[in-house]
Amino acid sequence: METSIGREEKTAVVTGGARGIGRAIAERLLHDGYRVLIFDVERQTGSKTASELDASGRTAFYHVDVGDEASVRAAFEDMRGNRHESIDVVVNNAGIPRPYGDPIQRLDIARWNLYLAVNLTSVVLTTKYAHPLFRGGRGVIVNIASTRFLQSERNTFAYTASKGGMVSLTHSLAVSLGPDIRVNCVSPGWIHTRDDPLSPEDHSQHPAGRVGKPEDIASLVSWLVSDQAGFVTGQNFIADGGMTRKMIYAD
Repeated sequence: METSIGREEKTAVVTGGARGIGRAIAERLLHDGYRVLIFDVERQTGSKTASELDASGRTAFYHVDVGDEASVRAAFEDMRGNRHESIDVVVNNAGIPRPYGDPIQRLDIARWNLYLAVNLTSVVLTTKYAHPLFRGGRGVIVNIASTRFLQSERNTFAYTASKGGMVSLTHSLAVSLGPDIRVNCVSPGWIHTRDDPLSPEDHSQHPAGRVGKPEDIASLVSWLVSDQAGFVTGQNFIADGGMTRKMIYAD
């Protein structure tokens, strides 16, 4: 752990916060006044991100494999031991981002299990071990799924199943943990997180006129964890520039 976080300000845990959407969420919550604890399996990148976002002690990095129960448990126990007794928000963003496309006949069960562990079981693990640390027993959880819960490319079984499970798990957790803990889900569409250039066609195929940015998802998360969304729980919010509402036929 990189630094000590006090208990007087609201604290958010962001899994997979080292890069991409997770980093944007961490940066936005920091801007909103939260102290941010970044969980990530990428030790060097995670530590660098925490330092770049805020070097004054308002961010901290935990090296965590969110698909491994012992790793998740150790991180939350470390919080308790370092006076991090209270947290207010957990954003479950960590996941293996790229679907692999093996046909069902060649499906690698080890890879299947890895996808489910990192993309889905991790939500159960962070919720289990964060639960005792929520300030006054109250808090907010936001899960980052994908529009793949609703749409598929060929042979992307593990990724699609894990994201579909996350959407269903969200409303199960909301019903089980409410009213003290609100749980919602965000399903991004195409969010550009790399440096490669986009074409005009990439943007124009979206009804919104552009490909998404990590900041688009961070803004939605910011609202969901705020008191303005106090009547919202168990929901899945699709942020995809309208693509799931667009009828697409081959010419």
